Amino acid sequence: MRFKTSVRNITTFSTSLSSLGKVAWVRLDDDIVRFTIIPETGTQVWASLSVESIFEDYTIQSAAPNNTINLELPLPPLHRALRSALNASSASIRLTKKDGIPVLSLTIITNTISTGNSASGFLNNANQDPFGDNAFREESLDANLGRDREAIVTQDIPVRVLTVDSVEGIHEPRVREPNAHIVLPSLIQLKAISDRFTKLALATGSGGTRGAASIPKLELAANMHGSLKLSISTDALNISSVWTGLNNPELDPRQIVDGEDPADHPSAKLKDAGPDAWSTVRIDGRDWGKVLSVGRLGGRVIACFSDEHALILYVYLPSYDDADDSVLTYYISSFSV
Repeated sequence: MRFKTSVRNITTFSTSLSSLGKVAWVRLDDDIVRFTIIPETGTQVWASLSVESIFEDYTIQSAAPNNTINLELPLPPLHRALRSALNASSASIRLTKKDGIPVLSLTIITNTISTGNSASGFLNNANQDPFGDNAFREESLDANLGRDREAIVTQDIPVRVLTVDSVEGIHEPRVREPNAHIVLPSLIQLKAISDRFTKLALATGSGGTRGAASIPKLELAANMHGSLKLSISTDALNISSVWTGLNNPELDPRQIVDGEDPADHPSAKLKDAGPDAWSTVRIDGRDWGKVLSVGRLGGRVIACFSDEHALILYVYLPSYDDADDSVLTYYISSFSV
């Protein structure tokens, strides 16, 4: 079993594994890199990335079909390692063993510039005659130029190599057909407003509920006429923000059950009901803020609303060198009223 690669896009690699859980299941094969995060509570992440979008000089070999390797990966040490690699000139990963324990070994190479003493050279003889015979001393050019220094750091992240049988039962959650699907506005803007609403709710009360559900709940709603609404309500405040003129993409024919009339799809019925008909979900404000951090990657984001049930986000990442589309899928359950 072998896996070795250079990390092509550290930001994408790190952000796609945003800190929504402590452990990820990673499935590597010849063509696709899959990350799955299923926390005890909160948002599930199912990422499917083309190898070319995050890796280069990619080598993988195993006895399984398509050279598949399944790993259980702890996220906190991975995030710490990737943060230190953000300004690196290069980074590479390989699967190896240390003291009999499988590890992902991340090697980071950073180039720094060491400076000479040229600045102090102008001040050393400040009290001498500036026009004397020895005022202009010839120096070597190389002595004062900055020099590149290469620093190499290796960090080992312990992993578990999983058998094929142990991951057979892992499947994406099943949700009802969406009532609304809409292209979201800038996630950076949406995150700024969402975080502000959440902080206001925390500062003014319990977020409208008690006990374990005291975390502020944001209400997010969309219609099939290009509008998105974000609101929060507590005993002390009731505020909302509305976006209009957004795009409702055409329904993917693959989402229509064989033999079903497209006019009977829930989204078609919501559209026929007019702009005052909304599909609504209630989500954890702090969890939602973490999800929206993926906005740093850019790309198009489509939100699918299953009324009072779930919100699914499809984040389509920019492709590199005509690579296949890479998509991050987020499943967020709706809280009841």
